[in-house]
Amino acid sequence: MRASDGGSPARRAVALTGRGGIVAIYAAALAGALLADGTGLLAGLGFLLGCALAALLTRPADLLTLAVSPPVVFLAATATAAVVLNAGEDAPLRAIAVALLTALAATAPWLFAGTVLVLAVGVPRGLLLQFRELRKRLAGLRLFHEEENADPVRWDDSRRREPPSHHAEVD
Repeated sequence: MRASDGGSPARRAVALTGRGGIVAIYAAALAGALLADGTGLLAGLGFLLGCALAALLTRPADLLTLAVSPPVVFLAATATAAVVLNAGEDAPLRAIAVALLTALAATAPWLFAGTVLVLAVGVPRGLLLQFRELRKRLAGLRLFHEEENADPVRWDDSRRREPPSHHAEVD
């Protein structure tokens, strides 16, 4: 067994893809936000739990995908909880907006802590290696690669004409 396999054979059996890790964060954050019902503690703890589990169980090859997703997942889970908890109010749009802004303000430190936690767990598991590989692939990719002698102006005209000579013979 190689060192990059992620540990024991039992641990390799429970490996999430990047998308699976994102879903795990979303599910835990949503459950915490629904149980919190206005308090930031349970919502934050649910998000932290989801971040920790996802960072530990996601395949090392997918850690880069997971590392950039906590803020968006946090917003999605918080918005979903605000809609579910406030959809039956007299003025639902206003109630949802107030609940969403209040929840985001109350749980902002938890968002920062969860993002840092994913990075802290991901770095020893190979996140920096994935970042380096991405940089190498992007450095080798040339989007506008052309031959050095190619004409920079492209015309739809299929026949090529010789450019007029600036030093034409004078009659």
